[in-house]
Amino acid sequence: MFVRFVCVTAFGALIPLAGITGDDPRGVIFLCNAAAQLTSACVCVMSSQICEWGAVVYSANVFLQVILVQVNPGEAFTIRREDGQFQCITGPAQVPMMSPNGSVPPIYVPPGYVSQVIIEENGVRRVLVLPQQPEFHPGGHSPLHHPPPPPHTHLPAFIPHPAMMPPPPHMYTGMAGGVGDMSSQYISQYHPAHIYSEQDSHPQHGRPLFVHRDDRTSKTHERLQKKLKERQGGGGGGCGQVKDSPPSSPQKSCGSPPTTDIHNGVGGKVLETEQQGQLRHTVVSSDKQTAKGKNGESLELDKEAQAMQALLSTISKPEVSDIQARGAVVKWSGPTRPEGESSINVEDKPNPLSYEVSISISGNDGNYQSVHSGEELSATLQDLRPATDYHVRVRALCNCLQGSPSEAASFTTLSCEPDLPNPPRKTSGTKNTLVLQWKAPCDNGSKIQNYILQNSFPTFCLNPLFFFFFLKGKGTDPHEQCYYGPLKQYRLTKLSPATRYSFRLAAKNDMGVSEFSEVVEMFTSCSVPLPPLPPELEVAGVTWLCLKWQRPSSSPKEDDINYVLEMEEDGLGYGFQPSYDGDELTFTVRSLHRSTKYKFRVAAYNSEGKSNPSPVVEFITHPDRPSSPCRPVIRGRVLPHSFKMVWEPPKDDGGAEVTKYVVELSEGLSGVSWGLAYSGSAMDHVCDGLKPGCTYQTRVYCISEGGQSPLSETLQVQTPAVPPGPCQPPRLAGKPKAREVQLRWAPPQVDGGSPVSSYSLEASEPQCEESREVYQGPDMDCSVGGLMPGRTYCFRLKAANKAGFGPLSERCEVTTGPGAPEQCRIPSTTCKSPTCVVVSWESPQCNGAPVTEFRLEWGAVEGSMQVCYSGPAFSHEMKGLLPATSYFCRVQAVNVAGVGPFSDAVHCQTPCSVPAGVKEESGTRPAPMYSPSTCLGICWDPPCDHGSPITSYLIDLGERQPIVVGPVTKHVIQHLQPDTSYRIRIQALNSLGAGPFSHTFKMKTKPLPPPPPRLECTAFSHQTLRLKWGDGPTKSASSDALQYQLQMGDRNGRFISMYKGPCHIHKVQRLNESTSYTFRIQAFNEAGEGPFSSVYTFTTPRSPPAPVKAPKVERLDDNSCEVTWEALPPMKGDPVIYTLQSMMGNSEFKQAYKGSSTSFHIHNLQPNSDYRFRVCAIRQCQDAPELSGPYSPTVTLSPQRVDATPGGASAAALASRTGAESSRSRQSLTDEQCAFLLLMVFAVIAILIAFVIQYFVIK
Repeated sequence: MFVRFVCVTAFGALIPLAGITGDDPRGVIFLCNAAAQLTSACVCVMSSQICEWGAVVYSANVFLQVILVQVNPGEAFTIRREDGQFQCITGPAQVPMMSPNGSVPPIYVPPGYVSQVIIEENGVRRVLVLPQQPEFHPGGHSPLHHPPPPPHTHLPAFIPHPAMMPPPPHMYTGMAGGVGDMSSQYISQYHPAHIYSEQDSHPQHGRPLFVHRDDRTSKTHERLQKKLKERQGGGGGGCGQVKDSPPSSPQKSCGSPPTTDIHNGVGGKVLETEQQGQLRHTVVSSDKQTAKGKNGESLELDKEAQAMQALLSTISKPEVSDIQARGAVVKWSGPTRPEGESSINVEDKPNPLSYEVSISISGNDGNYQSVHSGEELSATLQDLRPATDYHVRVRALCNCLQGSPSEAASFTTLSCEPDLPNPPRKTSGTKNTLVLQWKAPCDNGSKIQNYILQNSFPTFCLNPLFFFFFLKGKGTDPHEQCYYGPLKQYRLTKLSPATRYSFRLAAKNDMGVSEFSEVVEMFTSCSVPLPPLPPELEVAGVTWLCLKWQRPSSSPKEDDINYVLEMEEDGLGYGFQPSYDGDELTFTVRSLHRSTKYKFRVAAYNSEGKSNPSPVVEFITHPDRPSSPCRPVIRGRVLPHSFKMVWEPPKDDGGAEVTKYVVELSEGLSGVSWGLAYSGSAMDHVCDGLKPGCTYQTRVYCISEGGQSPLSETLQVQTPAVPPGPCQPPRLAGKPKAREVQLRWAPPQVDGGSPVSSYSLEASEPQCEESREVYQGPDMDCSVGGLMPGRTYCFRLKAANKAGFGPLSERCEVTTGPGAPEQCRIPSTTCKSPTCVVVSWESPQCNGAPVTEFRLEWGAVEGSMQVCYSGPAFSHEMKGLLPATSYFCRVQAVNVAGVGPFSDAVHCQTPCSVPAGVKEESGTRPAPMYSPSTCLGICWDPPCDHGSPITSYLIDLGERQPIVVGPVTKHVIQHLQPDTSYRIRIQALNSLGAGPFSHTFKMKTKPLPPPPPRLECTAFSHQTLRLKWGDGPTKSASSDALQYQLQMGDRNGRFISMYKGPCHIHKVQRLNESTSYTFRIQAFNEAGEGPFSSVYTFTTPRSPPAPVKAPKVERLDDNSCEVTWEALPPMKGDPVIYTLQSMMGNSEFKQAYKGSSTSFHIHNLQPNSDYRFRVCAIRQCQDAPELSGPYSPTVTLSPQRVDATPGGASAAALASRTGAESSRSRQSLTDEQCAFLLLMVFAVIAILIAFVIQYFVIK
């Protein structure tokens, strides 16, 4: 809720002061100046419902106006008086306010609400505060907003439980309380989101609004009314409202004169609540009233609403039946229209009536509470109080209208057995007695006569036989009655000590026995316990002692025993004081002194008394740990390997003498790892064994009986640096070279406390004591050059830091490696044959290592030679060379030191020789150029001539005479046998002789090609010719090696291939009629293509005429008819004639006409006979017989039926017309008509499909 506080100035201006924010925005602020009692007030109106809330303003043409703030029943109106106190006025009431300037003060409404000013018939201006867009929920519950609970417990909770509230739309939430002072606080309200009109202004309990007004309010109202009349001079209509009359309804303001007012920026606008079939004129603004007033509609709707409300108020008094102790049935009859009235009828309303049933237990005019809402004419009241007087009444509702409540009917519920009593409670008891007491429950209309108290058997008996015989005698219920009477207490005696007993209670009146209460368990007391054993120390601390003790062995477990622990501090003389009192067996005594002796004893007690204390025991608290020692200091000079430190004892020893000091030492500044350096009672220590140039941290802590002290402050010490220690001898890195060695070393193990900054390397020979520095720098490797191959050298190393150079390392002897041989001289070559050359060379200088290998490289090109020999020999024989070819060679020497450089290359030329053998072309046998059945064509690549040109080739055919050809690379061997294999090899010859033969390869002559078959025509038509040749299958066979090629001649005399394949038949299509065509055929297989056959000529016949459509028959008279048919065009100059055949009954067709005409008259028809007609077209060829086409479909001419009518002429005419009509009816549709009909059918189907897709799929 949003509440804004403002104050009123002397001129009537409103100044906002402050604002608070809550959970519900249904708060309305009305600000004004009050005459009489209130001079300047801050007014806050908080509404729990959106009903007819507002300020009733009495207008007059005077400067001072009275404003009556209407407070509904159950609502609260809070104002702040001059003394600062808050006054709460509960409804129904009207609080008078006065405005000094005669204007309606601005009304501050929360967000989402607007204020409307309505002028009623009597001139009263009513301010309504409503939501901007209200939502109406007919017949259902409005949304509930559960507010927070009241902030103070002394205020009554005025928000009832939702189950006890009547259902909306007629729901009021009241706040208990009266007129009095109330502190400034937040009062939570219940706000159902609903709009109430005039019929909602009736209170919940059926009383009219503003009737029960207190005397002070009434007197103030009368005094203000009198003062207002005096200022108006007795005039000013519309201000004479009766004090007890309810405020005018907004529905009565429709006929009032138009008035425009502006509040919160909203003026002259219409606020209408239009729902489904509901009343549309609940709230109307001024300009809407004027428009409706002119048309006369507004007045008619107002009368109808009033008539409907009056009809709803005619509901009769309800009848109560079937009255029980906690329920009753209420019945009533609906509203009835008085006789003679016809303005409205209940049955004519489209929405049914609903009824609200309210009950009251505080009299006929008491507070009524809604218990039922529905459309039925009866209701069952449940959860009523027995023996209680109730008053019930019914109210009728229709949409937003509700009638007045009916006359209340009273009834009294019946009496019944008492309510469930509370369990009995124990007031006192001993070892053998228990005194129980209980309160009387509600008697439900019948006085309680007696009480029944039952108890169960004690639980100390654990014998199973007892349970068996007890339950056998008592049944399954272990409780038995121990008291029956009217008293409310009872004393049980002769009970067992320390025993558990169970009790339950029931009440009895004249109507019956109530249910038993819950079972409650109680114990009897025990005897005084014996003294317990002395307490024992469980855990001891510096300021606390944890003690435990045992329960006395003679006390049973059921006895409630408490313990008292007493303590005495040694040396104080106060004696024993209690430290603990409870039922626990352990306790920790705290807030003690450290290292102090305490005495303890314990005593046990129960309800019977207290035992003697236990023997006294003594315990001492532990001493506390000492404080940290003082920060250690350095005494003397810090040496590279040691320093001396001293420290002071702690200021607080914790109550015990320090027994030991512990010194911890850590290397570095991180302080992660600490080591033990000293442990003893002395307060100084020498830390030795340190590293030079390192930073150390040291700290001290002490140990006493109380524990370990905290660590002292840390002392940092830096030891001075020294020169580094000796390095390890340098080591050889890699394999030593002949004139250079690579050495590498590691840093010294001891750097002297400072990083190594430089190294110095010295070299010397073994026999020479003098050494020279070969390297100085920060690197840990170097390369020493300028050495002799195969010599031994000694190297020593030393390191340096900021303190200087350290000692030299031990000697390291390194021997240089041997060198590679020198370059060989040019080798010599000697040709032994055209394919063999001998190469020889000499050994070069070895450079300290003997030559172990020579490498000879040989190649035809100087730049791309390859190693052909590797070994210790001084010569090598090269074989397999090509004659008349140039070669290059060079030699290289190798020893253990490496490979020497190659010698200069030497050139060698082999002598000429006979040609080489003929090789296959491209790695395959010679390919034939032309190979008929008696010839073989071969070709080859020319071989190498080895320096002498090739003069001829010799072709060897085996058994046949060799063939000698010139220097060519192809030849055709003729006069061979068909289908015969031959072995062939070739040899080349030059001036030096004949070369070797080539490899033998096989070649075979092809068989003779097949002859052409005979071609014949097996079937023909005017467009096709079916040709057949040979003997074989008509379809293709993949295994047949023999294939055929059929060719047909064109107009230019050229032959075009028509078919090629293994079949023996082919059909030539798409030919012209009466045309001659020429054909020839050829057979071929693997041997080749055979010759073409002679030319065959075949001629296509003439084509017959096309079929004629069905003729049309038209009857001319009884004995004649006319047959017509369509004409056909001439066929390539040949005329076309027609033959008409007729058939009577089931006889044979007979020719009736033959000629070129397209119609024919048939006479001498027999009556009562069926005739069938058909037509055939005939082509008259000039040099050939006639060709007849197929017959047309048959047309039937049915006999004519003749009726006996007077006059022969009329009968004949009638017969003629009938025959004509039957003939016309039998006429078939033409092609154009059929096409048009099919097109229309497809169009209709397409339109239907499009409609279905549009309607069912897209939408």
